[in-house]
Amino acid sequence: AAGQAFYNTSKFTLRDLRSRASQQQLKADFEAYLDGFSPNVQDILDNFEFRNQVPRLSKADVLGKLVEKFLDPSINLSPYPVMNGNDSVKHPGLDNHGMGTIFEELLRRFNEENNEEAGEHWTPRDAVKLMARLIFLPVADRIESGTYLLYDGACGTGGMLTVAEEELKRLAEEHDKQVATHLYGQEINAETYAIAKADFLLKGEGDAADNLIGGPEYSTLANDAFPAREFDFMLSNPPYGKSWKSDLERMGGKDGIKDPRFVIEHAGDPEYSLLTRSSDGQMLFLVNMLSKMKHDTRLGSRIAEVHNGSSLFTGDAGQGESNIRRWIIENDWLEAIVALPLNMFYNTGIATYVWVLTNRKPEHRQGKVQLIDATQWYVPLRKNLGKKNCELSDEDIQKICDTFLAFEESEQSKIFPNAAFG
Repeated sequence: AAGQAFYNTSKFTLRDLRSRASQQQLKADFEAYLDGFSPNVQDILDNFEFRNQVPRLSKADVLGKLVEKFLDPSINLSPYPVMNGNDSVKHPGLDNHGMGTIFEELLRRFNEENNEEAGEHWTPRDAVKLMARLIFLPVADRIESGTYLLYDGACGTGGMLTVAEEELKRLAEEHDKQVATHLYGQEINAETYAIAKADFLLKGEGDAADNLIGGPEYSTLANDAFPAREFDFMLSNPPYGKSWKSDLERMGGKDGIKDPRFVIEHAGDPEYSLLTRSSDGQMLFLVNMLSKMKHDTRLGSRIAEVHNGSSLFTGDAGQGESNIRRWIIENDWLEAIVALPLNMFYNTGIATYVWVLTNRKPEHRQGKVQLIDATQWYVPLRKNLGKKNCELSDEDIQKICDTFLAFEESEQSKIFPNAAFG
């Protein structure tokens, strides 16, 4: 439809609905207006369960007021300018980037007001920026012009993907390279997925919106939406301490599971199990990403994922968590673990760590793991946002990245041989 990311084929515009005399007529025509949207918008409306709200709004006599809000003459949400009588511009049109910025700001405000709950699918921008730089900076001078695939297996509202995309394009530009990106994400929470898809559509990224898969039937663990895909860069903040028992049952139970991501061949064992306790599935999200690494490209794949402390030590020898760590170390994929300041996230004050992994370790890092203590590098917030009481300034992010890139021993940076990890 005219090359747009989405469209509406109903005979109405919102302005047409303004003149409806009765709530009943308004409700019927508003529903017809919703039915006219393209399938990608229908998917968003369904996951928001927005149609269920229309009868309530109508019954409360506020549906007309809602329409009026969008038609307020003091704002212009259309891509076309509003003109004065003398042909001067009264309100400029809003391009995709501008609409995306407004939507992101609304999201941020909503999430900060509801930060405890929102933290489940909203990672603070400072943390995302750090993670993006940790995966891009080490290869910045080796990124060629071309197309790169980015992936987040617990993508929430999609912010991690869009911030990573911005960082990659900025770095490429600094090195006079032209890069295109394809963003892929999966999210089980229906509303959160709908927000992510809406954000991408409003930014004019229709193709990217089609590569977001979500809703309750799309658990990343039980129903991988991209089984045949491999990605250049992956980053994620999966749920920690959350049961995945229902996923396990859907996959055939501990004895029946045959998913090649989680039961692999390693160290002479044809059925080496990477299955963790059913009470906490966070490390399985990391395993899922490792299964999607590119092995035939010069850069391979780079990964950054946030975990809590239990991923470092939970599980005895032979158990899933321990097997995952052993598998990672024996493949020499782990570059570094960065300890973040406490109270970095909206919904938890516990200690968190960024794991940085790649299947293309540079020679000087091979056989070694760097541990960085960044717990004291932060700026206090004047006002708490849920549990979050501090943030990483640009200087803090730079300090962490410089420490990572220097790969030298210091008070905040310790380097250990792989053998030290068991």
